[in-house]
Amino acid sequence: MSASRPAAVIVLAAGEGTRMKSRHPKVLHEICGRSMLDHVLAAAHELEPEHTVVVVGSGRERVTRHLADTAPDVGTALQEQQNGTGHAVRMAVAQLASRGVSLSGTVVLAYGDTPLLRGRTLDDLVAAHESEGNAVTVLSAEVPDPTGYGRVVRDAEGVFTGIVEHADATERQRGIHEINSGMYAFDGALLTSVVERFSTDNAKGEEYITEAAGILRGDGHRVGAAPAADWVEIQGVNDRVQLAEARRLLNDRLLTRHMREGVTVVDPASTWVDTDVRIGVDAVVEPQTQLRASTEIGEGARVGPGSLLSDTRVGDDAHVSHTVAYSAEIGPETEVGPYTYLRPGSRLDSGSKAGTFVEVKNSTVAEGAKVPHLTYVGDADIGRGANIGASSVFVNYDGVDKHRTTIGDHARTGSDNMFVAPVSVGDGAYTGAGTVVRKDVPSGALSVTHGEQRIIEGWVRRKRPGTPAAEAAEGADDDGTKPDSADDGE
Repeated sequence: MSASRPAAVIVLAAGEGTRMKSRHPKVLHEICGRSMLDHVLAAAHELEPEHTVVVVGSGRERVTRHLADTAPDVGTALQEQQNGTGHAVRMAVAQLASRGVSLSGTVVLAYGDTPLLRGRTLDDLVAAHESEGNAVTVLSAEVPDPTGYGRVVRDAEGVFTGIVEHADATERQRGIHEINSGMYAFDGALLTSVVERFSTDNAKGEEYITEAAGILRGDGHRVGAAPAADWVEIQGVNDRVQLAEARRLLNDRLLTRHMREGVTVVDPASTWVDTDVRIGVDAVVEPQTQLRASTEIGEGARVGPGSLLSDTRVGDDAHVSHTVAYSAEIGPETEVGPYTYLRPGSRLDSGSKAGTFVEVKNSTVAEGAKVPHLTYVGDADIGRGANIGASSVFVNYDGVDKHRTTIGDHARTGSDNMFVAPVSVGDGAYTGAGTVVRKDVPSGALSVTHGEQRIIEGWVRRKRPGTPAAEAAEGADDDGTKPDSADDGE
């Protein structure tokens, strides 16, 4: 950890983000399951600061509501007019002062649109700042293309002397590739005074936080620049192209971590995971798979190909293929898919099965039970070892209310059944093919609703003359063959 617990972390998130061309505040755009702002706050949280303040401005109502839901301990400061980064920091310092906060320690400044930032990078910044005894330390980085960034200026001996914004830089300064990340560590007491001394004598007429280094150096204080180990972390996101690039970089980072911890990712290029996803050792993630939100994959489980799981738990050694699942629970050694849809509230217990073209909603499928194919299970409880016949529907909605169906342990239901809830089928009971179950079926009983099969000879020739079916029937008659009469019992 850092040499000391920072007095505060200030996160700038007031910008309008016009290049995103969006109805939503820039910092709330999502990347790998979190908003960009949430990623930065997670990195800041690793420092365990005494106070965290987010400066809001454009879209402040939505940003403030978001923080109330996701980070209620984080304070906000309002920048009514976007008059530059220095002005934004001044608003944060004033907000802290209004709460009686004394900034007597280190204050870290970060930006809300840098979702690749790691906590350890901020920790290294604080450690360098405090070990060198600086008044301010800039987090810098050597980047391939510095266009648009403020340049870190050093003297002939390589000593940091200040920062110049791209708009104000000379041609020689624009050739510098060491840039200002926008992140700093300040001596809090000195920051409190320096924010009152910013000028607006620049191309944009704004207060720049970058001016702080020059002011403090002019006052005789020590200033420094600490290069980040990986320049990628300090990249800001200003448009949808950069958002996609950052998402790919973060996804690659997450997948690399999982693979190093014993997970097989067959095709990282087509696999996407969110930050809070957890995957057990020896699990296999097949191509074209997305694991979202707080999904958990058990040890030895195989997920994919072609699956999307969100807030879903998959037990050890389960197999889930071509499946979409939201807020579902899939037990150990369970088989799901292909082409299965598990909606919220679905729970499949150990060794159960939900097969091809099966949809499950708010239902439990007990241990060893099987729903093999072509079935909708809504608001139901299926008992241990039960088997549901193909093309069955659990009719749970009467137009006003939802009702539940219960299928007992080791029950066997026929194909093309309708279970009109509320209804139950007892333990060990059977239902015949095509049965509409409207009344409870006692344990061990057989329920059937179809009548006797009738065969009307010559119907096609009389009712559908000239059709291909009639011609085929006539050809069969010419051959002297006729279909056998159907047996009409169970």
